[in-house]
Amino acid sequence: MMIMTAGLLLSQTVTNPEEEYSRIRLLAFDRNYTEAEPAARRLVREYPEYGDARVLLGRIIAWQGRYDEASAVIDTLLAAEPENSDALSALTDIRRWSRDRSQQMTAPTDIRAGYMFDTYSEPYERFWQVFTLGAGHRFSWGTAVASVNYGHINIGEPSGTSAGDFQFAAEAWPELSRNNYAYVAYAYSDRPWFPRHRAALEIWQSLPAGLAVSAGLNYYYFDHNIFLGTVSLEKYLGRYWFSGRAYFHFKDIGVTTSFFINARRYLGITDYVQLTLGTGTAPDEPYDIITDLERQKATSVRLTWFNQLNPWWSFRIGAGYSYEKYSATSYRNRLEGNIGLIRGIGRLK
Repeated sequence: MMIMTAGLLLSQTVTNPEEEYSRIRLLAFDRNYTEAEPAARRLVREYPEYGDARVLLGRIIAWQGRYDEASAVIDTLLAAEPENSDALSALTDIRRWSRDRSQQMTAPTDIRAGYMFDTYSEPYERFWQVFTLGAGHRFSWGTAVASVNYGHINIGEPSGTSAGDFQFAAEAWPELSRNNYAYVAYAYSDRPWFPRHRAALEIWQSLPAGLAVSAGLNYYYFDHNIFLGTVSLEKYLGRYWFSGRAYFHFKDIGVTTSFFINARRYLGITDYVQLTLGTGTAPDEPYDIITDLERQKATSVRLTWFNQLNPWWSFRIGAGYSYEKYSATSYRNRLEGNIGLIRGIGRLK
């Protein structure tokens, strides 16, 4: 009899969608998802234009930890109503919840290693490599990383240089509030190739509709001071993240600029593929090495893949190409590549 009654209830037609929406909402707030989800699906099926019902369904699914499925439900609404503020806010929440869940599913401490190269052949051959070894930890206030970088450069004729250089670096991503977080970094080297000092500070502000803005300042000291301001605008949209970023290089002759566009496609909670396009006076920020000061303008493209294999192992791999102007009438091709590996240690929280 109970099975027959449930079947009859599920087959009933909703005559007052507003009352049904309120009833489902109360069920969801009471965490009665087994009844709330099928009722929300029925409401969406019978009233496909009822956007609030679809948003509620997406949130109910997300509250059960099925973030990819929840994002797909919201994406369906945004395809028809791309400016729906409730849907955009729900999507932002789902992305944040999935990120928080991902952190809970990874070890709080890790060791990490990385390698990158950067090379060109005009006006001389240069091959620059950096090997990185470090450790990170997730604190209650955010994540911090300390690392040691070893750089090695080979420069062809006429200088014929082969030299190495160490750099010590620390980075942190403190969460200032629910809607604010920051990036803080400092690095030091007493050798000539890395900057002697590198410091960075950037603050993000989350906004409604899946938006975020940031502003920051980068400082470098080689044989003189270099200041670079930066601002960005970001937006989450379903499985995608988009970002526009500008750099402002403050020089004696005035301010020069460069611009980046990033497009990231999430393949799961953490995994993604990202495309970066840049153009301007110095689009390969930050400055890693003193010979980067030669470039005057460039256009660049990069591709990055990040994959979390399990709670203890993840890796990142990337490659890039730049077409650079390094003198008044001369250009060169520049290639780069990088790979990183992270090994979590400790007990999962």
